[in-house]
Amino acid sequence: MEHLRKRVLVTGGAGFLGSHLCKRLVANGDDVLCVDNYYTGQKKNLEHLMGAPNFEMLRHDITFPLYVEIDEIYNLACPASPIHYQFDPVQTTKTSVHGAINMLGLAKRTKAKIFQASTSEVYGNPNLHPQNESYWGHVNPIGSRACYDEGKRCAETLFFDYHRQHGLAIKVARIFNTYGPRMHPNDGRVVSNFIVQALNNAPITIYGDGSQSRAFCYVDDMIDAFISLMETPENITGPVNLGNPEETSILMLAQKIIDLTDSTSKIIYQPLPEDDPIQRCPDIRYAEEILQWRPSTKLEDGLKKTISFFREFFRNR
Repeated sequence: MEHLRKRVLVTGGAGFLGSHLCKRLVANGDDVLCVDNYYTGQKKNLEHLMGAPNFEMLRHDITFPLYVEIDEIYNLACPASPIHYQFDPVQTTKTSVHGAINMLGLAKRTKAKIFQASTSEVYGNPNLHPQNESYWGHVNPIGSRACYDEGKRCAETLFFDYHRQHGLAIKVARIFNTYGPRMHPNDGRVVSNFIVQALNNAPITIYGDGSQSRAFCYVDDMIDAFISLMETPENITGPVNLGNPEETSILMLAQKIIDLTDSTSKIIYQPLPEDDPIQRCPDIRYAEEILQWRPSTKLEDGLKKTISFFREFFRNR
């Protein structure tokens, strides 16, 4: 069956996930408009697409309205790591809330289907494990992470209210830890932190005792899920958990990265930050059912590709 060429807007398209999504959509033959204000996104993430006739970039902040003609919107714009979203917490909340209002308004005007990149952070520091979509979360609304957690929760509220009130076609994905090439080297996330420290033979910093666990999904698997979710029938709105259900302790991750980089780094321990979740793992049975999707990239294979990217990144600096 011939692919129907669509006009697709990707907000936050110069970021880690956004750049991978743009690449996939361009390869699929869609006309892609990438919008980013370059707060955390980087133009060099999209260098490989610059010559493509069906790719366009626009510098724009989605806290301001955008007037374009579009068939689909992937709303990925928002700093996603604590070091970035806590730098200007008011702007983080504005990006999630005002940004959602502006993109939903655009979708309403153009009758576009709209995808929201929500987050596992809507579950806060969960007291249910693993987390399924019916769990309402355990979030501190006034803590240092609340600008992101509550901003994303409010964005979900807006998406479902636009869906109920205006009949908008929405898709809401709750994204769990994702890693891979083009991660920001200074984003403070655990995979990039450990790889950068290991490649420099610097001490690897673990917050807490390292027993806390995360579930790491390789970026290619995540992009597969984004596109599959966008293509589901209109009665499927989500929210749907997207991530890898296999847990890894932070200490085990550090040791694996030291081994894969042949690093001489030693592990050091620091106090756990405020509201840092002890366990974070998705229940993806709903995604398996509606998308026939499950991550297939083994952690070691994904880490090798990510380490190669960072080696090349530091070589060319």
